[in-house]
Formats: sequence, C-alpha cells, structure tokens
Amino acid sequence: MSTKTAKIDRLAELTAQRESAGGASLWTEALRRLRSSKMALIGGVVIAVFVLLAIVGPWIAPHNPLQQWRGEVFPNQNIFVGSRSENWLGLDHLGRDQLSRMLVGARQTLLVGVVATLLGFTAGALIGGLSGAALAFGGKTGQRIDTAVMRFIDMVLALPSLLLAVSIAAIMGQSLTTVMIAVGVVQIPVFARLLRGSMLAQAGSDYVLAARSLGVRRRRIVTAHVLPNSLGPVIVQATLALATAIIEAAALSYLGLGNPDAAQPEWGVMLVQAQPYFDHAPMMALYPALGIIITALGFTLLGEAMREALDPKLRS
Repeated sequence: MSTKTAKIDRLAELTAQRESAGGASLWTEALRRLRSSKMALIGGVVIAVFVLLAIVGPWIAPHNPLQQWRGEVFPNQNIFVGSRSENWLGLDHLGRDQLSRMLVGARQTLLVGVVATLLGFTAGALIGGLSGAALAFGGKTGQRIDTAVMRFIDMVLALPSLLLAVSIAAIMGQSLTTVMIAVGVVQIPVFARLLRGSMLAQAGSDYVLAARSLGVRRRRIVTAHVLPNSLGPVIVQATLALATAIIEAAALSYLGLGNPDAAQPEWGVMLVQAQPYFDHAPMMALYPALGIIITALGFTLLGEAMREALDPKLRS
C-alpha cells in the first residue's frame, strides 16, 4: 500500500476511533479544541479575508481592472511603474492597475477552487459511498464491486496529481471550465477512498450491529446512520483540497491551459503574464504569487487544525 493511500485510510479511521472512546460528541469536542488552536484561528482569519475580498473586490477596486494607463509603461524598454499614490501596487506590463486586478481576480480564483472541490467531493462521495456500502453490506457481490472500484481508484491515486490534471486539461482544451473539471477530477479518488474507509470503520460500530439485529433495512442503515457519521474526515479533506485546488488551478494557468481570455484578472494568469518581465519588474509576479501562497496556507492551516481536532492521538 502506498504512503498516500495509507494516509487517506488513517484519516478515515479517526471519526470511528473518537466516537468509540465515549464522552462528548465528535463535533462538540472538535469545536472546543479548534477554538483553542492558534493554527485554526490564523487559517480562519486568512480564509475569511480571502472570501471577503472575493465578494466585495469588484466594488472596492480603485480602478477598472481593464483600464490601461497609456504612455507610462514601456515593456520593450524595460520601463515599468511601481507603487505610487494612484496605484498602490503599481501597473502591470499593459499599464493596468495591479491592486484592482488582484481584488477582482480573487473572485475567479475562489470560484475555480470551490467549484473544483465541489466536483471532486460530489463524484468522490458518490463512488466511495457506493463502494463502502457494497463492501460492508453487499455480501460477495458487493466485495467484487468494491474490489474493482478500489483497484481503479488506487491506480489513479498512484499518478502525480498535477500530471493528471495537465493531461485532462490538454485533452479538453483551454478554458476556465476545463481547469475546474481537471482539478476536480484529480480530487475524486481521494474523496472516494476516504469516504469508503470511513464507512467501513463506521460499519463495525455497535449502533450498526444493534440496527441490524433489530431488522432495520440495510439501505436505511447506510443512508440514515453510516453515511452521515462518516462525513467528518471527508469535510476535513475538503478544506485541505481547496488549498490544493487553488494551487493546481494556478499551475494550469501558468502552463497556458487556463482561461483563454487573458484580459480577465485571475491570479494564476497574472503570474503567467508577469514571467517575461521578472528581471525588471519582479513585483508584478510577487503580488499574485503571495496571494496564492497565503490563501493556500490559510486553507491548509485550517484543514490541519481540523484533522488534529478529530485525531485522539494528536490531542495535547
């Protein structure tokens, strides 16, 4: 079993281990520990600021992000405009206000990350839920179904995620929708295996045994009890996947597979456009790069804090 697969399976076991220990409910205990976590606080603040900017950015941008300040920037002569009172972050290679493009571009960056993660979460949960239910309650036929599905999932997990995303985007062609689909497809195997492992852990719980002994139908046990109680680790993974989705979407844009309309501001596209002028105007690339790094760090910190809050072995 690969290290990547082992980590996913380990996360899937956390909820069942915590609930079997008794005491406060999983989410009550997790929320209590999150409130006292500096990591969760920092991540939450970063995410809140990013989401707020994505919502209000177009209204608070000081200038039109497509407006050009002509006669001030000459890239062929290595003449650029840095920070000044009219343009706090300077102008890009076409004379457009960098601050306005950063604020407006935050919305598209968030949109790509959220849609891609939702796509991966929905498809992965469907596959993982069906596979976990088949193995736990489907008898020999269910075991065969689970084996076939999980072997395919393991094969996809063995592929480098960015390479898989690039391959999908190259086949589908350059567009913003392509980026969302490519990044979302990469997330599907992770969510599928995680939910399947979490459901198997829950299937061995006492309440499932009691329900089966009382004659409750298997479908109701899965949909009303096992599945809802298995979503904890998957929600944690969704938070971490948002960070990965933002980075991979920026990488696809950097490779020229993102939004074909280069005039529309998006942090990954801005990073690509700044590359030829990095020697003479490094700040053009620094601002979108910092935006991507800080935002991804915020989601990662919150996701790691949630993972630790759910893991009894990591309690202080």
